[in-house]
Amino acid sequence: MAAAPITHPLLDRAGVRHGFFTRQGGVSTGLYEGLNTGVGSNDDPAAIAENRRRVAAHLGGAAGDIAACYQIHSAVARVAEAGWKGERPEGDAVVSAAPGVICAVLTADCAPVLLADPEAGVIGAAHAGWKGALGGIIHSTVAAMQALGARPDRIVAVVGPCIAQASYEVDAAFHDRFDHHDAGSGRFFAPGANADKRLFDLPGYVLWRLEQAGVADAAWTGDDTRTDAARFYSNRRAYLNGEPDFGRLMSAITLT
Repeated sequence: MAAAPITHPLLDRAGVRHGFFTRQGGVSTGLYEGLNTGVGSNDDPAAIAENRRRVAAHLGGAAGDIAACYQIHSAVARVAEAGWKGERPEGDAVVSAAPGVICAVLTADCAPVLLADPEAGVIGAAHAGWKGALGGIIHSTVAAMQALGARPDRIVAVVGPCIAQASYEVDAAFHDRFDHHDAGSGRFFAPGANADKRLFDLPGYVLWRLEQAGVADAAWTGDDTRTDAARFYSNRRAYLNGEPDFGRLMSAITLT
C-alpha cells in the first residue's frame, strides 16, 4: 500500500478524502525509488501503474477513477463527471461534483492545491507552478467550482508540498515579470546570493492568489520538496544533482 499521505485539518473538517502523497510506499526503483505516479517520466510503466493504483486505493477508489490532466502550465481547469480511465486532456486543474471521482495533480516542486466547498459538494485540484500561478490557474479553478455550485466564501484550500522560498533562487528578470503583472507581488521576493538573484516564495504567492479569488480559508502544509529527498521528488534537486529525470508526486481529493 501507499504510505499514509500528508493531510490537513482544513480539508479533514470539510469531510473530504484527500492526500498529498509523498514518494514513500511505492514500487519504483532507482532514480524514481518510491511512489512515482508520473506517466511522463521514463520510469517503468508497470511500476507507475501500480503506484497510481495504490494512491487510488488509499482514497477508496480504482486507478480508473483518477482524473488528472496532461499538465501544460496553463490556466485551463477541466470538469470531471467521472473518472478519466487513463485519459489526460491538457490542462492544469480538475474540478468535480461527482462522488468517487479522484481529482488529482502531479508535481515535483510546483505547488499542488486541493480545494473543497463541503456544503455544495464540489472539489478541485490545481497544479500551480510559477507560470500557472501568475497566469491565473487559481482563479480558473475557483470559477470552474463556482459553475458547479460552489461559493468562494465557503471554499477551503490547502497548498501542498512544493519548493519553498529558501530553495527557490531566480533571477532579476523573473522578478520583473511579476512586478509588471502586479506590483503587489514584490513582497514574495527576497534578496538572493548576489544583485541579480532573488528568492521566490511560491507557496506564499499561491496563497495570495487564493485570497484574491475570494477563497474563505487557505493554508500551506509547510513542506519543502527540494530539501527533503527522503519524502519528495524535486525537479530542481534533480537538475542540481545532474540527474536525467525525476519522479512525480500525486496530490488528490475525492468526495465520498
